[in-house]
Amino acid sequence: MIKLRDSIFVIRPATPQDVPVILQLIRDLADYEKLSQEVCATESLLHQALFEQYSAEVLLGFMDHQPVGMAVFFHSCSTFLGRHGIYLEDLYVRPEFRGKGLGTSLLKEIARLAVERKCGRIEWAVLNWNTSAIEFYENLGASPLSGWTTYRLTGNALEKFALSD
Repeated sequence: MIKLRDSIFVIRPATPQDVPVILQLIRDLADYEKLSQEVCATESLLHQALFEQYSAEVLLGFMDHQPVGMAVFFHSCSTFLGRHGIYLEDLYVRPEFRGKGLGTSLLKEIARLAVERKCGRIEWAVLNWNTSAIEFYENLGASPLSGWTTYRLTGNALEKFALSD
């Protein structure tokens, strides 16, 4: 729990009952990133991924009991370090709550978990146009990887490749 002026910010792990909130925050993030057309997640799919297959974890941030942010992450593996890492899939705070330290608090909680779990690093991607996010991350001490480009195989291309001879 973090006290911010007259408000209280609480971070806690998501539960299955939070799936509707998580989906709404994902949709809000997609709107912000101008990627709404790419969201095909449903409550059922999220429940399965998060609470049946345990493929990712979610931390939710609440300001005075109102959900205002989330961090979605999962474990990766660094063969070079010989240790697990954490990949931050999404860090999102609703625009009207930004600048209050909520994003920093969510990321700090992930860093605490990474240290507790003996992870060697935390990594994430950021859209090139999102200068406010880039500044936020760099102010925390993070730095962009040079010489690396993120590639993604998804949708029809993924299916075509998987079924190719």
